[in-house]
Amino acid sequence: MHNTTGHRTNAAGRRAWWVAAVTAVAIIVAGAFSTMPGILQDPLRQEFQWSRGSIGLAASVNMILYGLTAPYAAALMDRFGIRRVVIAALGAVAAGALLTTTMSFAWQFTLFWGFLVGLGTGSLSMTLGTTVTNRWFTTRRGLVTGILSSGSVLGQMVFLPALSWTIAHHDWRPALVSLALAALAVTPLIYLVLRDHPADVGQRPYGSDTFIPRPAPVPGAARRTVTVLRDAARTVPFWLLVGAFAICGASTNGIMWTHFAPAAHDHGMPITTASTLLALIGVFNVAGTIASGWLTDRMDARRLLAAYFLLRGLLMISLPLIMTATVNAPMLTFVVVFGLLDLATVPPVIALCRTFYGEDSAIVFGWTNAAHQIGAASASFLGGVARDAFGSYDPVWFALAALCAAAAMLSLVIRLRPTASTEADKKTYASSDPGR
Repeated sequence: MHNTTGHRTNAAGRRAWWVAAVTAVAIIVAGAFSTMPGILQDPLRQEFQWSRGSIGLAASVNMILYGLTAPYAAALMDRFGIRRVVIAALGAVAAGALLTTTMSFAWQFTLFWGFLVGLGTGSLSMTLGTTVTNRWFTTRRGLVTGILSSGSVLGQMVFLPALSWTIAHHDWRPALVSLALAALAVTPLIYLVLRDHPADVGQRPYGSDTFIPRPAPVPGAARRTVTVLRDAARTVPFWLLVGAFAICGASTNGIMWTHFAPAAHDHGMPITTASTLLALIGVFNVAGTIASGWLTDRMDARRLLAAYFLLRGLLMISLPLIMTATVNAPMLTFVVVFGLLDLATVPPVIALCRTFYGEDSAIVFGWTNAAHQIGAASASFLGGVARDAFGSYDPVWFALAALCAAAAMLSLVIRLRPTASTEADKKTYASSDPGR
């Protein structure tokens, strides 16, 4: 009996990690799409004579839909299953990328890239990672969350240099076709490996001592998503997390992944070099996010968030002083530290959502992530407008530094006073996780 139990435990553990691995692959592919507006700016301006503002508008629509889709995607996963939602999302991003290669007008860029790719990548965001983690793991959730959170930036690291080289030596259209083919190639892997719940294969969640039956599908996905938002909006922690995460989006996706390469190019740095620096940020982002997940299992998530935001603000202030035409030691230091901090905020925010909102935490995080994307979209659009108006990105860096300081204060004023239901969930999780 002992050997049989041990075999089942090992099998459950292996299956959970395989599910996490294919989920990470889907998130990695989706992450590759997020940096494309930055490296497409110059080619699109040269071919179509579009302004930075019009290009930034498409990126902003993409980011907003990315955020708004996420909570509904989490509810749809509870209704129709994770696998179906992920396969549909991969089809949407592939279609959006391919249609973008046929465009002739700026509104088409907004439609194909902003709407279609935004809907698809929003369904492959960290609400997917949160849902998979909540279902397949009862221990090491912080670590798994950190690993999956790093997937989007790993996608940037893996694809960005190759996409930049393709655009520089061929054209921007083959780069988009390559992304579409990557999304389509992942689909069979998702179909074969990903399952909606451990009970589908007769196993327990990783770290659980008991078998958990698969929950029944939850009808009314749209209604449930709005109801969860209404209930969460009545609590103070939700708004504090929303404010902090909106600033997080503005100071990462919104400005860095859309405007860092053009800003570096303003100082004489080749776009390919700037794209390589962004890829290096992705290298350290993976390490930083996984480390943040490990720390979140052991430390106060609020203090971690505050520390991350303060350090990020200092980096923003330094950027106008260190950006030059060539790569130097201060710029490499910036790349390393910013990479470590970039997505490090995600595991603590997910942990706080789980603490306060229990089984609804994936949807609540989806709404929090929507605020993240609204902040990112605002910075993406306004960053381009500011560059057109002032001829420099310097005012943007200083404004974001001030916002990061405000986000640190918002993080520190969150009070851990969970309700009775979430208190029971928290105690169960803490007692079953040896890492705590």
